[in-house]
Amino acid sequence: MGLPPMSQRPPAIPPMPPGILPPMLPPMGAPPPLTQIPGMVPPMMPGMLMPAVPVTAATAPGADTASSALAGTGPPRALWSEHVAPDGRIYYYNADDKQSVWEKPSVLKSKAELLLSQCPWKEYKSDTGKPYYYNNQSKESRWTRPKDLDDLEVLVKQEAAGKQQQQLPQTLQPQPPQPQPDPPPVPPGPTPVPTGLLEPEPGGSEDCDVLEATQPLEQGFLQQLEEGPSSSGQHQPQQEEEESKPEPERSGLSWSNREKAKQAFKELLRDKAVPSNASWEQAMKMVVTDPRYSALPKLSEKKQAFNAYKAQREKEEKEEARLRAKEAKQTLQHFLEQHERMTSTTRYRRAEQTFGELEVWAVVPERDRKEVYDDVLFFLAKKEKEQAKQLRRRNIQALKSILDGMSSVNFQTTWSQAQQYLMDNPSFAQDHQLQNMDKEDALICFEEHIRALEREEEEERERARLRERRQQRKNREAFQTFLDELHETGQLHSMSTWMELYPAVSTDVRFANMLGQPGSTPLDLFKFYVEELKARFHDEKKIIKDILKDRGFCVEVNTAFEDFAHVISFDKRAAALDAGNIKLTFNSLLEKAEAREREREKEEARRMRRREAAFRSMLRQAVPALELGTAWEEVRERFVCDSAFEQITLESERIRLFREFLQVLETECQHLHTKGRKHGRKGL
Repeated sequence: MGLPPMSQRPPAIPPMPPGILPPMLPPMGAPPPLTQIPGMVPPMMPGMLMPAVPVTAATAPGADTASSALAGTGPPRALWSEHVAPDGRIYYYNADDKQSVWEKPSVLKSKAELLLSQCPWKEYKSDTGKPYYYNNQSKESRWTRPKDLDDLEVLVKQEAAGKQQQQLPQTLQPQPPQPQPDPPPVPPGPTPVPTGLLEPEPGGSEDCDVLEATQPLEQGFLQQLEEGPSSSGQHQPQQEEEESKPEPERSGLSWSNREKAKQAFKELLRDKAVPSNASWEQAMKMVVTDPRYSALPKLSEKKQAFNAYKAQREKEEKEEARLRAKEAKQTLQHFLEQHERMTSTTRYRRAEQTFGELEVWAVVPERDRKEVYDDVLFFLAKKEKEQAKQLRRRNIQALKSILDGMSSVNFQTTWSQAQQYLMDNPSFAQDHQLQNMDKEDALICFEEHIRALEREEEEERERARLRERRQQRKNREAFQTFLDELHETGQLHSMSTWMELYPAVSTDVRFANMLGQPGSTPLDLFKFYVEELKARFHDEKKIIKDILKDRGFCVEVNTAFEDFAHVISFDKRAAALDAGNIKLTFNSLLEKAEAREREREKEEARRMRRREAAFRSMLRQAVPALELGTAWEEVRERFVCDSAFEQITLESERIRLFREFLQVLETECQHLHTKGRKHGRKGL
């Protein structure tokens, strides 16, 4: 007997409460390895299309009674074994019919679990994690906990207390069943889920015998679905959906290419405000009813687009959180900076007591709040300091204005007298801020005013002193003119002394006017004048050298000053020269001439030493070598043509050098003879 056509399937599953997944078929066959346990399908919402899942045979969760009906008798308790999937979930395996189910079979349930499974009220959780309760008989959903469920749980607790034992969860390792002949392979096809909404997949042909074998299981599963869910809200296990098979279209919407479809799916997630930390199941509950859910036909494409959206959304949420935190900190900072009860001395604990109940304070984390509070204290301290500066500046300026207008205050007025004058002044008496002025600032302002008056008095005195100094300067200028006259007449020059010039100076009235006045004395002016003449020495020395060069005259060691002065006097440039500088220039040139003579003599001595050294080297390098007792006349002809011989022009010098060489040679021979005797003694 084959399965009915898809158009003749039973009607859709009755509406299920929000968050409840439709039951799926558990995997059939031998217990798969832990790495091959089928995962749960995405959570489904009412009206959602069920993806096609290829399976070989299936049994509804909790349908151990249905499977026992097919087998003719209930499966014994020992046929069921408990196993743990890689993700930590527990599943159950029937060694007789090779079935694996997620829900605990009835034969393994305790009496308390059976009582709970018979209750029509089931507990579920919404997307936000809040529990709600659904009656699978009356189809009623509520947020409050039903009294029937409370009474049932009280009975369960009483039963558990009566037994006085606590059952510990035990993980059973799957036991391999006895070798069974492998069932014939079933060609892949759509899973017979009786929702009434699935369409047959194109190209999915099925074998007739296989359909006849699976029809009783299908009928039992359909019958259980019509009766309603019998579990406490646990999802049914099923094989992993083949991601390569597209889901059927739900609407007439179409997209021109995959990118636009992917973008539409992402926009759907964004429009539904799916957060970045939402799981795939939570996201499906929020978007499955939208037509754009079918934009991507494959589940793998949906998950890929979902993961890309989560990554982008996580970045956006982090940036939004950062901006919100930044805005909250700025708002709190502005609030505290503008609040009238905040000062730079307010402590954090006092501020927390004052503003702790305000949202603007509570929304900022403790750590950031303390940082903001420190910034606010710094800002307020700076603000208060600036305000204090402005008030101080204003009071000082106002007090200065009042003191400037009081004629009774002079540079000799004391602070106590000034205070009395201020109390009698109407402008000061009516200014309360000025009266609260810091006493130290007021005293400083008064001192500055007195100093200003003292400066005015000092300026007046200075003007009198300037008039006196002006007269003294005129006396000095007149004496300076007198010295110029003496210089023009030749009585004063760079080598003059005060003792020589005093008889001519003391008789002049300009000298008498200088006596008794402060500053430079006539002697000081005389010294300054002579120093200036000496300062002109280098310039006048150049002029004298130019004159001597033009005249072709050179100062030698034996040149007389009269000859030198006579040569210079013929040039008109000599008229402006100082007589003392002329004498000093002559002395300088004479010293240079003597230095040149000494240098010439030294150079001649150096050249003579080099010639003598060359002559000695010639004697030492003679071949054959010179011997002791050799006479100069015997060897002279051997060195006549040598350059070292010719450089010594005097014969007496040659003989002297020859004799000195023989003496050196004799000394060396004696030294070698003595050294040889010492070595001989050591050998003995």
